[in-house]
Amino acid sequence: MVEYYDWIKAFHFAAFISWMAGLFYLPRLFVYHMEHYDNKDFVKVIKIQEHKLFYQITQPAMIASVASGIWMIVLNPTLLSLPYFHAKLTFAFLLVVYHFSCLYYLKQLKADKCKKSGVFFRVNNEIPTLIMIGILIFMVIRPF
Repeated sequence: MVEYYDWIKAFHFAAFISWMAGLFYLPRLFVYHMEHYDNKDFVKVIKIQEHKLFYQITQPAMIASVASGIWMIVLNPTLLSLPYFHAKLTFAFLLVVYHFSCLYYLKQLKADKCKKSGVFFRVNNEIPTLIMIGILIFMVIRPF
């Protein structure tokens, strides 16, 4: 299996990029949802987009990213002895937490019970960018 490590890593990168794309766009849909809350026809379309983006792209990409990451650790357990890798895993964990916070808001919005504003979701939309920057710094620069 070790001979396929680079293929697994490439798959992991592709899954991560897809996951990030979903996490960048989903909160933007939440902004539109809340800022046009009174336009029921528009909100109906946004709800469909939110659902499809999360369940057909973002969720599968997260599962693929986490699964391929675990697979790489199994094939190369020495990664766990590297301090920078622990920092990367911390940021990856934060991204998973953010992912499930999006699921929480998705369910709130679907049930028309969300009390957050468009401004809240605009700010919230910056979180995955910051986490991604952390992950990239620790995987490319490896500061320690």
